[in-house]
Amino acid sequence: MIRVYLPSQVDSYCRGEREQFIEADGVHTLSDVMDALEQRFSGIRFRLVDEHNAIRRHIAMFVGERMVHTLLVPVVDGDRVQIVGALSGG
Repeated sequence: MIRVYLPSQVDSYCRGEREQFIEADGVHTLSDVMDALEQRFSGIRFRLVDEHNAIRRHIAMFVGERMVHTLLVPVVDGDRVQIVGALSGG
């Protein structure tokens, strides 16, 4: 099981359910996690990942404690994925 924490920016997609659990079977990369989220919440992937399959620049993703910059990062059963939306303003 992979535990995923979603940012408030996608509340309208996930009905405010910010903590999700993804079965690890068949999930090998962060891209697979995004696919599983998309199956559960249609349209959420495009809010987090652009048309070039890159993490959007206003989104930070962590696998465990490590910030990652690509969806090709491997994930394993027991991992925690945290997705954070950037804050802006002045």
